[in-house]
Amino acid sequence: MEFGMFHEFPSLKGRSDAEAFDEALEQVDTAEEFGLDAMWLAELHFAPDRSLLSSPMGIAAAMAARTSRMKIGLAVQVLPLAHPLRIAEETATVDQLSRGRLIFGVGRSGVVRTYDTYGVPYTESVERFNEALEIIRLAWTREKFAYDGKFYRFGETSVAPRPYQQPHPEIRMAASAGDTFPVIGTMGLPAFGSARHVTWGELKSQIAAYRAAWKKAGHEGDGAVFISAPTFLAASDAAAEEAAAPSIMSFYRYQAALLADSIKRTASPTAARFARADRLAKLDFPQAMKDHVLVGTPESVARRIAQLRDELGIDGILAELNCGGLIPHRDVVTALRLLCTEVQPRFR
Repeated sequence: MEFGMFHEFPSLKGRSDAEAFDEALEQVDTAEEFGLDAMWLAELHFAPDRSLLSSPMGIAAAMAARTSRMKIGLAVQVLPLAHPLRIAEETATVDQLSRGRLIFGVGRSGVVRTYDTYGVPYTESVERFNEALEIIRLAWTREKFAYDGKFYRFGETSVAPRPYQQPHPEIRMAASAGDTFPVIGTMGLPAFGSARHVTWGELKSQIAAYRAAWKKAGHEGDGAVFISAPTFLAASDAAAEEAAAPSIMSFYRYQAALLADSIKRTASPTAARFARADRLAKLDFPQAMKDHVLVGTPESVARRIAQLRDELGIDGILAELNCGGLIPHRDVVTALRLLCTEVQPRFR
């Protein structure tokens, strides 16, 4: 199994952005030192109370310069919000700087407010995503090409640099809605899922749909699925829960409000979105422990991951070690060290 940390570079209340960057990058250095497989970078905009990670490609370049072993993952680059030629150039640059350690995670995001602020209609997000991904792949694999699509049109052009990895970095695609999983399986891409909003049981059916679509499309093997989840580790289960609960529950209250805002901005929101927003608003920590999070000692977290690996067929974990951004830096570093040294080795 692959082990990674999902990092949002949280902002620090009452402290400077420089201090927040220093702490976040110290966690990157700790992950490199203790042998974590991958560091995953979110893309979050216009949420200064939550995160400073509005430029994941810039942070990825900084990580490429200060690490030499660990994979650098984007989880995810929101393709409809930027020009695909620019994304292709910047991604290939980071892949060169890291000597082929970049994993290119892509998605659409469900935060409608971000689309509204950028002036991109959310109703166009699927079509824009599909065009952007096609252009990026062409840019990486063709010496010259032109494109004439609905949203992007340009004459013959060339993109430099070329990716270090050939033909290009691994592409993984995120899914938040259940009907996206079979789409990813049909495309033949590894998939990202998340236990943030759906239960482990719901993820099991989503992963099954992904693998069924994968096989139906005639791809070799079974595909690969990587799951992000709020995660925290400490010396005892009680200590882990006490430290993590306020931050995780603050995150869920924020997510419920964010989802409710997206529903208001959507012309025809689905019943599933209403149900999810209501469920998150009512969620308590015991239910989160049961259905969504990985919190406890290294032994209990490793045992739960092994169970999920066997039941769901997952290929990796993106541990959100400071979900909510309220856990003190020193405790996040300790949790990261425990993940690297006491959990990850059990799956080698």
